[in-house]
Amino acid sequence: MNYRDPSHPDFPFTIGIEEEYQIIDPETRELRSYITQIIDEGQLVLREQMKPEMHQSIVEVGTHVCRTTDEARKEIVRLRGAIGSLAAKRGLRIAASGTHPFSSWQKQDITPHERYYGVVEEMQEAARRLLIFGMHVHVGMPDNETCIEIMNVARYFMPHLLTLSTSSPFWMGRKTGFHSYRSLIFTNFPRTGIPDIYQSYAEFDQYVQTLVRTKSIDNGKKIWWDLRPHPMFGTLEVRVCDIATRVDEAIMLAGLIQAIFVKIYTLFRQNQTFRVYNRSLINENKWRAARYGLNGQLIDFGKKEQLPARELMLELLDFVDDVVDDLGSRQAVEYVHTILDEGTSADRQLRTYAETGDLKAVVDQLVRETMDGVELTELSSEASA
Repeated sequence: MNYRDPSHPDFPFTIGIEEEYQIIDPETRELRSYITQIIDEGQLVLREQMKPEMHQSIVEVGTHVCRTTDEARKEIVRLRGAIGSLAAKRGLRIAASGTHPFSSWQKQDITPHERYYGVVEEMQEAARRLLIFGMHVHVGMPDNETCIEIMNVARYFMPHLLTLSTSSPFWMGRKTGFHSYRSLIFTNFPRTGIPDIYQSYAEFDQYVQTLVRTKSIDNGKKIWWDLRPHPMFGTLEVRVCDIATRVDEAIMLAGLIQAIFVKIYTLFRQNQTFRVYNRSLINENKWRAARYGLNGQLIDFGKKEQLPARELMLELLDFVDDVVDDLGSRQAVEYVHTILDEGTSADRQLRTYAETGDLKAVVDQLVRETMDGVELTELSSEASA
């Protein structure tokens, strides 16, 4: 197995990205409950790569399996172009941010599907309020045991990734004071947040089977941790991130996640490791990431001191520096420097609001940035086959 060469047939650390977009009415700038009207044509064009979410104002897409960040970029550009085109045919737009700046969850329709009705019946108001938009990154794993070992270590970096992805500073027309308010909304669901430490895949599987036997869940997909072994794909899935507004941000995050996992695996092969920290400590950093984003401080648990978040982002780049060239992702991950210069989506949204006092202007910015570098396309089912 050549684990650092994406061109090798046995390369295990492939990438898949899922994104959840907002459907926007360009006149009111509010969310539109419209997915059922575009889903038939959308699935004819994109097949299994497009699906509805619980709220009809959300559309989810997923890339094909990619080996490199360059492949992932082409997929994200293609998918945003296709979804943007489907929306535009109906006079609508799409936007990518962790929350909508002012639309209310109380006005959103639930997608008419037995699965979503079941979630609402079980979770009640917590499900109805879940009007949030995330980005999930899957990375292929060599085997289940390696997946658990990498998960234990990689938990430490979840606050770093959240810091770089923050895109949800507003909620129902209010400036929340958080850079990722989406993170707080999601804590209303069970089985979320930073996972525990597991000594083996068997121990993790025993946990899942206990929940299934006790009818807490019907399958492992209802474990919604920030980082989880996916029950069907054989991947380690990162779910901590707000959806990235710009394509460059999405690819930077995917490249960083792939590089972090490969670097941890490299350490294992060299009989080295990275210290595994308790969930309670990592949660301190996750809170800081959600609250302050890049403008706050994160705790360096090795040094037992707090440091500027921006400084720790540079340390993260140093940590993966010796693997990104092999993976072909240096240009992608070094977009971190642009984020440090210009801020995250949350920072940019807050600046626009400070300058205009108008949340509609924030929505307009999100729509522009979501489609920056993306072209609307002529859609046909034959072209997608």
